[in-house]
Amino acid sequence: MQNTLLAYIPHTAISRVTELLQHDNLVVKIKDERKSRHGDYRALPNGKHQITINSNLNPYRFLITLIHEIAHFEAYKNKGCRIKPHGMEWKLTFQHLMLPFLNPEVFPSDLLPLLAKHFKNPKASSDTDVKLALALKQYDQPNDKTYIFEVPLGSHFKLYNGRVFKKGTKRRTRYEGVEVASGRLYLFNPNAEVTLINTDLPVVG
Repeated sequence: MQNTLLAYIPHTAISRVTELLQHDNLVVKIKDERKSRHGDYRALPNGKHQITINSNLNPYRFLITLIHEIAHFEAYKNKGCRIKPHGMEWKLTFQHLMLPFLNPEVFPSDLLPLLAKHFKNPKASSDTDVKLALALKQYDQPNDKTYIFEVPLGSHFKLYNGRVFKKGTKRRTRYEGVEVASGRLYLFNPNAEVTLINTDLPVVG
């Protein structure tokens, strides 16, 4: 495994991660930020397996994402290609692989209770676990993004792809957002990152 990969994870996790990645047919690549996912796993036609991880993730998010994708590889290797991507085989593998990392030597104490709760039944994306996702984002580098739950009611915000929305009310756990250009209604997770638009300026759809 390349030393550059080790620079992205907590140093106390390096030894264990190195063991998990000691497979001749497994390749890990660092990619530029992809808004649609933190990482992915693919079984390649040549018999090798590839994991990609976004380079902009903080060390704790990077480690969780890396183990998430290694769990796909291990589940595929042990159970075959007919299993569901995020089915029980993957969940159990993910839980088993993450357990040795869930300690104060690797993760800050404020994250551990949230991680323990999350890994009782891990989801396809930790972003759907709002409390955990928000706690993890506190360790991101500062940026100009705002969370949906921080956007004032009726204000306009913009997604990474340039689409502009007007924030509506909260429905249970998610917030309404009406797309300015189409008038269509969408629902957003509270921890979705957006850019707040200055309402003193004209909004361009």
